[in-house]
Amino acid sequence: QVQLVESGGGLVQPGGSLRLSCAASGTIVSINAMDWYRQASGKQRELVATITRGGSTNYADSVKGRFTISRDNAKNTVYLQMNSLKPEDTAVYYCRALIATYYSGGGLYWGQGTQVTVSS
Repeated sequence: QVQLVESGGGLVQPGGSLRLSCAASGTIVSINAMDWYRQASGKQRELVATITRGGSTNYADSVKGRFTISRDNAKNTVYLQMNSLKPEDTAVYYCRALIATYYSGGGLYWGQGTQVTVSS
């Protein structure tokens, strides 16, 4: 089994910063792409940022210049540094990873989600 465990969410004021972490554990052979999604109340889940195993990144237009995705392959961990946070960034943030295990081919795994609330 593979688990993705997120941390770092919380309540911050507009203009503040948070750093989210998502660590994968289990019978992992390799991790390919890792992503961050978010879902605000009443809205569809949207892709925020992606990073390949080699470090190539892509961002949603709404977060470009404010968010940075990174990864530590030795720790099987992906991060999302969020700066200049806005109220519209309020959402549950989820990590996703394409992971190969010892017992199967590549598959998509999701974290449990962590709440980010930006409010005065």
